[in-house]
Parts: sequence; structure tokens; C-alpha cells
Amino acid sequence: MVTQTSTGTECAVDDTSRLAARGIAVGYGARTVIDDLDVAIPPGVVTTIIGPNGCGKSTLLRTLSRLLRPVRGTVLLDGDDIVGLRTRDVAKKLGLLPQSPVAPEGLTVSDLVARGRHPHQSWLRQWSSDDAAIVARALAMTGVSDLADRPVDSLSGGQRQRVWISMTLAQGTDLLLLDEPTTYLDLAHAIDVLDLVDDLHESGCTVVMVLHDLNLATRYSDNLIVMKQGAILAQGHPREVITAELLHEAFGLRAMVIDDPVGDRPLIVPIGRAHVQLG
Repeated sequence: MVTQTSTGTECAVDDTSRLAARGIAVGYGARTVIDDLDVAIPPGVVTTIIGPNGCGKSTLLRTLSRLLRPVRGTVLLDGDDIVGLRTRDVAKKLGLLPQSPVAPEGLTVSDLVARGRHPHQSWLRQWSSDDAAIVARALAMTGVSDLADRPVDSLSGGQRQRVWISMTLAQGTDLLLLDEPTTYLDLAHAIDVLDLVDDLHESGCTVVMVLHDLNLATRYSDNLIVMKQGAILAQGHPREVITAELLHEAFGLRAMVIDDPVGDRPLIVPIGRAHVQLG
């Protein structure tokens, strides 16, 4: 499948995508947020959804994860309508970090992360040393091993976010959906988390994120989905998609787009009124 972007470039999207939406319409009550949207998530890469506030980024991610049910259209997970799948079966294939998740009061970090293994438990398969090892690895990967015995509600916002990501990793899926995974994190910890996302991608995971920071989205993504008013404005590699014209169309943002001096992606330089020197 080929998606035509507003910039005139074309982005090939693999028809073997494990996760796709066909003609979906989604809303809240009488308000329609997304209408007749098609998208396919390329396998084995990092896809980031960007766009202005209220454009439908999180709504699309929640619909792809089955937290929201479309009023029309279909979300396909491995070729099956996700609505018809058992919750346990979806959780074995797809891990989700929603916005602002809440843990039960008094629950410890290790107990929360261990909940990521619940989809793999049954009366035939109880908790095992393999599960314990997966939980320990997830704690270590996110740098929260030393917090294992602390109550989740005693942690700072940044610590809690890393713990929730750890629980998502403990599910052991190779398809991860992350809604603002850098929320509450300072820049250094945000980079740590996104480096971890990149490591997961390198190990074979397909990752779909929602991010507000455009330069972090550009640097850490292989595929960008740019949304505006519930529709996809452009999709493709950051080098093909990110232009000054698109930024103005999508965000109303005046900016220069230059080569990132430390990477192989474009760098967005916003143009405001203060301390601007334009020749």
C-alpha cells in the first residue's frame, strides 16, 4: 500500500503489517474525532504519531490497542478483527502504556511489573523462575531495580513512568504501543527511555508511540504519522516528511528544518519573536 503525503512524497507501507486500521470512525459521545481513517503500521520499526493538541493522536493509539472501539471500520491485529479477540490473547501480542496510568494504592514496584506476566498465566502454567527472570530484566532495563520494594504511589512522576514501561516490557510482546512514554521525565531521562525504545526496535520489536516533542520524535522514528483534525496529513520517514511547509500546515509553526549535527535526521528550529536573527 502507498500513502500519499501532503508534501508530494510517497511512503510505502507493508501490506503484511501486523496492526492496521481500515475505514475507522471514532469519537466520544456525539463528538467524532476520527472519521474514515486508514493506516497500516510498518513491521519492525519505530512509528511515532505527532500532531497538534486535540488532533486525535491518542485516540488513534487507543483505538489500535482496543481501549476504544470504533463506531465504524475495523482494526486488524495479525489479520483478525481486534474486537473479536479475547483480552488475554490481545495482551499476549500487544503491550500498551496508556497516558497517566494509575496503580492500586500500596502496590509495590515489583508486584506491578509482575502483572505484565498475567496474560501468560493459567491453571496449567503458574508463576515460574522464567517469569521472575523476565520481570528482573524489565526492572533492570528501565533502571528501577533498586525501587522494587517501594510502593508505586511513593515514587516521583519520572520514576513511576519508568516502572510502568517496565511492566509493559514484562509482557514480553514484540508489538508495543506507548502513549507519551516520556511524560514527567526530564530531558536526560527522556533520552534514556527513547534509547531503550530504540534498543527494543533493534531487537525486533514494532513500536508505535505518541510524542509531543517533535525533535525527539524525528530522531527516534523510522516512520512518522502526522495528524491534523482527525486525519493523517502525511506519513513516511522523517527525512521525507518533515519540511517547513508541513510544520506550518500541521502546527501553524514557523520553523527552519536543518540537518541534525549529531544524527541522520532533520532538526526543527522554531522561529519565534525573541532572540531571532534572520538574514
